[in-house]
Amino acid sequence: MTPRLAAIRDLLRPSLGSWKVIDDPTELGTYACDGLTNMRVQPGLVVLAENAGDIAATVRACAESGVPFVARGSGTGLSGGALPHAEGVLIVTARMRKILAIAPEDGCAVVEPGVINLDVTRAASAQGFHYAPDPSSQQICSIGGNLAENSGGAHCLKYGFTAHHVTGCQIVTPDGDQVPLGGRAVEYPGYDLLGAFVGSEGTLGVATEVTVKLTRNPESVQTLLAGFESTDHAGAAVSAIIGDGVVPAAIELMDALAIEAAEAAVGCGYPAGAGAVLVVEIDGPAAEVEHTFAAVQEHCRASGAFEVRVAGTDEERALIWRGRKSAFAAVGRISPNYIVQDGVIPRTALPEVLRAMAELSAASGVRVANVFHAGDGNLHPLVLFDGRIEGAEEAAEEVSGAILDLCITHGGSITGEHGVGADKAKHMPRMFTDDDLDTMQLVRCAFDPSNICNPGKIFPTPRMCGEVPRVHSAGERTPAEIF
Repeated sequence: MTPRLAAIRDLLRPSLGSWKVIDDPTELGTYACDGLTNMRVQPGLVVLAENAGDIAATVRACAESGVPFVARGSGTGLSGGALPHAEGVLIVTARMRKILAIAPEDGCAVVEPGVINLDVTRAASAQGFHYAPDPSSQQICSIGGNLAENSGGAHCLKYGFTAHHVTGCQIVTPDGDQVPLGGRAVEYPGYDLLGAFVGSEGTLGVATEVTVKLTRNPESVQTLLAGFESTDHAGAAVSAIIGDGVVPAAIELMDALAIEAAEAAVGCGYPAGAGAVLVVEIDGPAAEVEHTFAAVQEHCRASGAFEVRVAGTDEERALIWRGRKSAFAAVGRISPNYIVQDGVIPRTALPEVLRAMAELSAASGVRVANVFHAGDGNLHPLVLFDGRIEGAEEAAEEVSGAILDLCITHGGSITGEHGVGADKAKHMPRMFTDDDLDTMQLVRCAFDPSNICNPGKIFPTPRMCGEVPRVHSAGERTPAEIF
């Protein structure tokens, strides 16, 4: 342990409580990675925060000593966003699980950052409301982590991402101040600092309290499962549904390999022999759902669905979703190791990109299972490998990077909801110019001029705040001049 970390430990233990400040190497190893397990760094020190005061005191101590810090919620992230710093402090918010208010009259809930996503819906259900963003990990992921990564979920097609459902938060800035951003109202004047904070991947501060919108439960919900011979047929059904002006709550697509994994894990009973399945859910007023749902079934059959199964009960609906929600973890049943990738493409490019991914897989010998939000083109390819075989991980990483290249080439993005983190920072120059990256980092510098707040994430070569930008050609404006 460095002298600066030892000084922070000795400062915090009397005020926070010795049990909250962990320096034992064995215990520190518990926090060496998030959900991206192939990237590991043992933190120098861990603080188990129980309230905003704990976080503020820890951040102030780090700021005064120039020691980096990283915030971590449930540790379910898939991009290495909560990867610790070896000579820094990891601030864990998982114990901050109080739901401070359920306010249906204002259409919102106020929660601490460690509150589990699904628990917000459970708390609001008695009043006829729910929290719409629903990542596959919603039973274990935290609201603070969702806010950091701007998480989405199966129902993001209709209801949007976390950014569309957060109206305010209390944060601790990188110098230790406690500051409110937004609140219960839906609009505030001035620069949208809240908008900048949501999705900033923990690089602008630490959220200590979050105000989220609650969505009224729909009058009617209808869910179907459609089996197709191939992803091309399933993709054609997606295009037909959206092209008809229908906006389902969710359209999810799984290919044969993902179906195989889900069956092995949870026995979801998807159509036998299917090369792809669609899970489509429609919600809203009963009359509208009835009409729209009939149109969806028609489009599925016209696009080649050999089986269309409609959920008749809540139990049947839950079973349909069980296979989809388990997909990421289920892949462990068919492969000892895998990379969960996350990219976005225009919906119309789905058939072409899926075929290109199949060609990549065949040429490399690396299997790729596909499960994704088909309605908005958010892909989640699962790149499978056996880490016991020499060179297998490197081959999988190469295929994973090639998939991101495909997304960029087709006008898409290297991430939809998992974030850039430590994993994809090297890919940022493929999508953005040096000027773009410089300009983005000016925003980070405005919040964190000392570069101690989750350093090393998002940007491949972070510029130090205050350094002179790179030399530009004559007549070209620098990011500083733009601002």
